[in-house]
Amino acid sequence: MQGFPGGAPDPQQLRATMLAIEQACSLIQMHMSPAEAEKVISSLHSAPMPYQACRFILETSVMPNARFQAAGAIGDAAIREWGILSDDNKKSLIVYCLNYVMEHASSPEGYVQAKVSAVSARLLKRGWIEFSDQEKAAIFFEIEQSIRGIHGLGRQFATINFLEALVSEFSPATASAMCLPKEFHDQCEWSLEVKFLKDFYCWAQAAVFNIADSILNGEAGVAEEKACSAAFRLMFQILGWNFKHNVEHANSEAKINSGLRSDAINLKKFERSLVKPGSMWSDILISSGHNTWVLNFYTTARQKFSYDTLWVDSPIATSCRQLIVQLCSLAGSVFPNDNADAQIKHLVHILSAVVLWIEPPDVIAASIRSGASESEFIDGCHALLSMASLSTCSLFNNLLKSMRHYGTINLLSALTSVAVKSSLDNQNEEETWGSEALDILLETWNVILGVLYPSCISCLIYTCVFLSA
Repeated sequence: MQGFPGGAPDPQQLRATMLAIEQACSLIQMHMSPAEAEKVISSLHSAPMPYQACRFILETSVMPNARFQAAGAIGDAAIREWGILSDDNKKSLIVYCLNYVMEHASSPEGYVQAKVSAVSARLLKRGWIEFSDQEKAAIFFEIEQSIRGIHGLGRQFATINFLEALVSEFSPATASAMCLPKEFHDQCEWSLEVKFLKDFYCWAQAAVFNIADSILNGEAGVAEEKACSAAFRLMFQILGWNFKHNVEHANSEAKINSGLRSDAINLKKFERSLVKPGSMWSDILISSGHNTWVLNFYTTARQKFSYDTLWVDSPIATSCRQLIVQLCSLAGSVFPNDNADAQIKHLVHILSAVVLWIEPPDVIAASIRSGASESEFIDGCHALLSMASLSTCSLFNNLLKSMRHYGTINLLSALTSVAVKSSLDNQNEEETWGSEALDILLETWNVILGVLYPSCISCLIYTCVFLSA
C-alpha cells in the first residue's frame, strides 16, 4: 500500500517476528512462562515503526491472538509516533485498518475485527483536527456506501461496527488515552456531534430499512440478522450520546403544566438521562415516523416469530427493544413547541407497544415460571421507569387511559405484585427475574410519588402482598 510506513520489509525478519509472537501467544494460552511471553508481545507494541511486521502478521498468521496483538501494536505505535509520521503514513494506516475489517468481514474471529476497528477509530480521531473536511468526506463516503448495503452484507456489518467504535472513541466516557489536552477531545466531540452524528444515525436507519422486509418475510440469513441488530445497536448508542451543542427552546408554562418534567431526575439504583439531540434531529426522529416504524417492526416481528421461544432473546429483538426503551427518554426541542402535545403522544404511542410485553402481568409471570424468557418483561419495566422519569404522577397515570379503562398506576401495581410474589417464592436464589423487576418497579414508585426513602415503599408493598395472600 502506497504511503504505508516502515520502509522496505525484510521477508525473513517479518516471518521471524510473526513466529515469535505466535509462540508467545501460545505460551500465554497454555499458562506457560507468561512473564517471558508478555515480554515478547510487549516488545512488538513498543518497537519503533513496527507497521510492516504487524501488517505481515495480520495478513499471514493463522493464530487469531497474534493478529489481535498486531492490531493493537499498530495503534500503540501510531499514537506514540504520530509526530514523525507523514500525512500519507497516517491516512494509509487508517485506510488499511478500514479495508482490513471490510475484507475480513466474514471472519469468525470477531474480537480481532473489533480490535482492528477500534484501532482505525482511534487513529482517525487522532488525526481528526489535522485532516481536511474533504479527506474525512472521502473516508465516510465509502463507509456510507457500505452501510447502505451497496458492497454486500459483510462489509455492511463491518462498517456499522466501525462506526460503533468511532462513536465510542469520540465519547469522553469511553475515549482511549492519547496524552493530549482536554481541548483536543472537546473539539473532536463537538465536530462529530454537529457535523456527523445525525448522518450516522440516518445511515443506520437506512441499513435497517433495507433489511427489514427479508427479516419479516423469514427470508433473512445470519448475515442480514447480524447487520440489522448492529444497526439497531448503533442507533441506540448514538441516542445515548451526551448532546451538548443543541439549541433548546425555553420551557413554556403550558408545557410545564402538562405534566412533563423539564430536567433529568436522579434515581437511586438506575441511570436515566434525557435524550435531547435538539431541533435539528426532529425530521429523522419525529416527523419522519421513525419511531412508529421501529415499534411496528418489533410488534410485527414479535408476532411473526411467536412460535420461536428463543426469538425474544435474539440479537435483533434485544437491540430493537433497547432502542425502544431509549426512545422513551426523548425530550426537549426535538419535539415541536406545541405545549408538549407531540411528546405526550410519543409516550402514549410507545406505551401502546410496550404494554404487550408486560400485560397481563399474572399470565406473563406464569409463563416465565414455566420457562419463558423474562427479557421482554424486564425491558417493559425499564420503559415504564423511563416514562415515569419524564412525567408527573398524574400524567404517568393518564398515559395508559387512552387505550385501557384503567391508568398506568393500576398496571404498575399489578406488575409490582407479581414481582414481589416471585421474589418471595425464590428468596433462596441470589438473582431472579422477580427481584430484578422489583428493583426497577420500586424505583418507578419512588419517582412518581417523590419518595425519598425507598425502604418505606418496599415495606409497604411487601406488607400489602402478605395481607392479600
